[in-house]
Amino acid sequence: MVKPQFKGKNSINPSSSSSNPDRAKGAGGNNMRDRATIKRLNMYRQKQRCNNRGKVIKPLQYQSTVAPGTVARVEPNIKWFTNTRVIKQLALQKFQEEMGAVQKDPYRVVMRQSKLPMSLLHDRAKAHNSKVHILDTEGFETTFGPKAQRKRPNLLVGDLKDLVERAEASALNYSADKDTNLVTEDTGVREEVREEIFKKGQSKRIWGELYKVIDSSDVIIQVLDARDPMGTRSKSIETYLKKEKPWKHLIFVLNKCDLIPTWVTKRWVAVLSQEYPTLAFHASLTNSFGKGSLIQLLRQFGKLHTDKKQISVGLIGYPNVGKSSVINTLRSKKVCNVAPLAGETKVWQYITLMRRIFLIDCPGVVYPSEDSESDIVLKGVVQVEKIKNPEEHIGAVLERAKPEYIQKTYRIPTWSSADDFLEKLAFRTGKLLKGGEPDLSTVSKMVLNDWQRGRIPFFVKPPGPEGDPEDEKPWPLEGPPAAEGYHTSLEQSKKPA
Repeated sequence: MVKPQFKGKNSINPSSSSSNPDRAKGAGGNNMRDRATIKRLNMYRQKQRCNNRGKVIKPLQYQSTVAPGTVARVEPNIKWFTNTRVIKQLALQKFQEEMGAVQKDPYRVVMRQSKLPMSLLHDRAKAHNSKVHILDTEGFETTFGPKAQRKRPNLLVGDLKDLVERAEASALNYSADKDTNLVTEDTGVREEVREEIFKKGQSKRIWGELYKVIDSSDVIIQVLDARDPMGTRSKSIETYLKKEKPWKHLIFVLNKCDLIPTWVTKRWVAVLSQEYPTLAFHASLTNSFGKGSLIQLLRQFGKLHTDKKQISVGLIGYPNVGKSSVINTLRSKKVCNVAPLAGETKVWQYITLMRRIFLIDCPGVVYPSEDSESDIVLKGVVQVEKIKNPEEHIGAVLERAKPEYIQKTYRIPTWSSADDFLEKLAFRTGKLLKGGEPDLSTVSKMVLNDWQRGRIPFFVKPPGPEGDPEDEKPWPLEGPPAAEGYHTSLEQSKKPA
């Protein structure tokens, strides 16, 4: 280390050494060290001074000078508290309650969650649920004696009395139908394997299309059938979005609300709005309902994402709920192929709604459920023309629809069973085989087609009391003359408000 020859305020070291920051330019070549580098290198070159016993007399510059045993304290400097905020427990509790209410409110959006202390909402340290570590106090080695090396059995009871009470409770709740380990005698009769036609909408390709639409969308519209909203709703997709993609917005659209009374639509909108924003909709190019509200809602979502040039809106839902019809209604022209049967949309497709909003049409997906074959047919998943035995599902139609609607639609006063109803309908419409036998298969397909296309009035009753008598007037059904066929035009007296 080069020391200056003259001590003073304006002393300059005339040495041309590379460790002299005051050397003349060009003395050390082009790559000259700056003053900070020289200072750091001089710090590394220091040597600590020790006495003959090895005790450090003069420590290095970067070593601590605190004597051993001294309690070190942090210097009271305001710099340690910059860019932080200290709040009291009551203020934190109030913040947790208010933020929790905002998160649960379906009509409020929390933007930029990463910049908020969202981790303070969840108390991970729950003392009442903490597990007791028995092995920390007593090991398995000496459980049954010093020489018995075995594991302690995991018993759910403490004494014999608890064991007896638990056995009695299990005996009361036992059901032989739910016992999978019960050994029964093989009678040789087994359940028939479900046809491939009833597995439509469940292939890997369809699920791949669904997840591509979810990944590409900022706003996801789940289209529900207003006649059966809970039956066409997917709890698994909602749970997946809430857990894996909480930043995506999910809204419900109740399509086909023109097929149900007004009070039913109001009630379902009120019930579903408690979880997600819900809109009533009627897809039609000439006489639509709810189009302005949906476009206004999508514009509001577009204003939330001002950092993006455009947002994508994906439409998902069951087959034949009207996803493509909703897109055609929003565009006021036919941009997607639609048909009153399932499976018309094969792959996803992009449609431009406006300059900043794009729509994505998705094929219909059948979510995993315990629906029977009749439930699958009546939900419109399967094309009626491809069903082998359509007459097996007519009983479910007669059970769900009210008898007066069936009577007014097909002009059949009474029937004793599903087969009797099909026979009378076949004779009335002239659907007969050779020898005058009724063609039950053709008549059954006609009834199922009427059901899927909304010609038979039906809806699932929403939770709560019945609607007002003024709202629940009988629907005007006028059966056509026998010569004009069997179809009936259904027209609702009120449009949903």
